[in-house]
Amino acid sequence: MSELLYGAFLFIESHVTIGLKKDILYSCTTKIQEKKKMNTVHKNIQTKLTKGLLDLIILQLLDTQPMHGYELILTIRKSYGVSFGASTIYPLLNTMEKKTFVKCQWNMNGDRPKKIYTLTSEGKSLLSYTTGSLRSICRLIETNNGQSADENLQFNVGQNSKTKERYVESKSF
Repeated sequence: MSELLYGAFLFIESHVTIGLKKDILYSCTTKIQEKKKMNTVHKNIQTKLTKGLLDLIILQLLDTQPMHGYELILTIRKSYGVSFGASTIYPLLNTMEKKTFVKCQWNMNGDRPKKIYTLTSEGKSLLSYTTGSLRSICRLIETNNGQSADENLQFNVGQNSKTKERYVESKSF
């Protein structure tokens, strides 16, 4: 009888142990899946924000130094972890050039000619305006924590009213 009890005990113990191992494994697997899901959510948010602010990002990068289009693509990818192709960047640069926010100059030194983009004074004014506006919006979000934005929204804008008018007209590049 004691052997039978001992055998039953081993059977129960092994199934409880297996059950515990399954619970631990399930718990670990669930935590890994949740972490992957959060990483995906964070990546999606980062991509969405970067896309929405791409014009500002380009202006900011060109404010630090002149660059050609592919260099902008690589810098954005490296700095923000978001990949944009030529079909996104070049039309945006052309629009910015038409609106005189950037100017370009061909660089013939090297293997291939490259169009080098430089920020103009209009572009610097727009960068100042949009950066100030974005800072104000971020402060508003932090301080109001979702309260009525219409009452408290005050942009910290630059002085160039012509640039402000052109920016508001275009609403985006």
